[in-house]
Amino acid sequence: MFRFRMNDSNNPNCLDQRSAGVLLHLTSLPGTGSCGDLGWEAFNFVNFLADCGISVWQMLPVGPPQGSDSPYQTSSVHAGSARLIGLDPLRQAGWLDAPPDAVFTNADKCAALRAAHQGFCRVADDAERGALDGFVAEHAYWLEDYALFRAIHEERGLPWWQWPKGLRGRETRALAQARKRLAAELDYIRWEQFVFFRQWAALREHASERGVLLFGDMPIFVAHDSAEVWARPQDFDLRDDGTLRVVAGVPPDYFSATGQRWGNPLYRWDRLAVSDYRFWIDRVRTQLKLFDIIRIDHFRGFEAFWEISGDEPTAMNGTWVQADGDALFARLQQEFGRLPLVAEDLGVITHQVTALRRKFRMPGMKVLQFAFGGGTDNPYLPFRHSRDAVVYTGTHDNDTTLGWYEALEKGERAHVDDYLGQMQEPMPWPLIRCALASRANLAVVPMQDLLALDGAHRMNIPGVAEGNWQWRFQWDQIGDELPGRLARLVKLFGRNDLS
Repeated sequence: MFRFRMNDSNNPNCLDQRSAGVLLHLTSLPGTGSCGDLGWEAFNFVNFLADCGISVWQMLPVGPPQGSDSPYQTSSVHAGSARLIGLDPLRQAGWLDAPPDAVFTNADKCAALRAAHQGFCRVADDAERGALDGFVAEHAYWLEDYALFRAIHEERGLPWWQWPKGLRGRETRALAQARKRLAAELDYIRWEQFVFFRQWAALREHASERGVLLFGDMPIFVAHDSAEVWARPQDFDLRDDGTLRVVAGVPPDYFSATGQRWGNPLYRWDRLAVSDYRFWIDRVRTQLKLFDIIRIDHFRGFEAFWEISGDEPTAMNGTWVQADGDALFARLQQEFGRLPLVAEDLGVITHQVTALRRKFRMPGMKVLQFAFGGGTDNPYLPFRHSRDAVVYTGTHDNDTTLGWYEALEKGERAHVDDYLGQMQEPMPWPLIRCALASRANLAVVPMQDLLALDGAHRMNIPGVAEGNWQWRFQWDQIGDELPGRLARLVKLFGRNDLS
């Protein structure tokens, strides 16, 4: 299996070779909990991918989600979501006494994790306690702020800018008192993150043994009510009281006639530069502990970002403001060497954005569902793909390919059929073949498309607040013929070259 040498900027990485991937978030795995997790089913899915000849598993961000369950709005850019911790490994370690087939709600799982922490405190040996201490020391650059933020947040039940002034402003005396008052909770949160990263390391090791790379997703912006904004308010464009002066989003586009008002704070690029981009160096360092490849969501915002007044209800009224992505990526390259980054460059992209992406040798994205509108100059058409790209049938924000195809007008569907030729297979397989045949080095297919599922199974509808991020598959949806069928296509189109 290819090993990416992070500090050798001249070394080609896995994104320079033809390969195939599947897009499936961890929460979409089957299991007895309220969502998929890092338990045995994650290992089973790696095995399934390997049997299919797939060498890349792409997923969404894995941080602790906020109220909407969106993985793109998390309370930390470093911490892992406790919902993703598998209970089976905790039983195996002897820390948790619970039947393996028990069904767990979110509340049940929270209680089980706290019981497992108590079990750890009772029975863990010196090696396990030493491993916890080593983890806390290694991750101190983010863990202590996150643990204190979360403990105070749970105690107060309010966003950080509504805390008492001493806590909101991180005054030394107020923080010292909080650490003493919340010592037991801080110990639990440190242990919880230790377990998450330990389970993740086990999954990544298993994936490596089976020849599968893990492909993560890093949103450009950070949630307002997050540990990082509380700990480093100077890096963000806030008012003195911590509230938002301006917010992030995008103007009207394919997904929304009024644009998307994300509500995230925007960066103070001048202050990021003064700190030598420490926020981003730390953030990338953590992601490299988790993933072999990292997608940067909304790459366009590193060249210029859409600034919306905090008082505006939609994203329609805003201004493009220049960012300093060139200096940032130069600093990251200096720190880490060439990085295995993919730029999410969908939508209206300027020449300046493309130049920035190419300067730092990041593949862009091509989505085939976008390819069949307009003329022959459409950049998503397969014959316009370049090798430095990742091609998708669709993404987590799109309808499933079958749902998309069924919703097309008669003339649009005829155009797609004409382009793809006399199709011998039902949709979505013609589009899957089209993706795998593309010149793009990496081709990724959402799991829903491999299962030929309709639009009722899509992951997310942008701009719709409720009902997203819930989809899960079941093993009985996978026919016996699928691994062999996919493995033949991967080999046919030369996407089994990672070695």
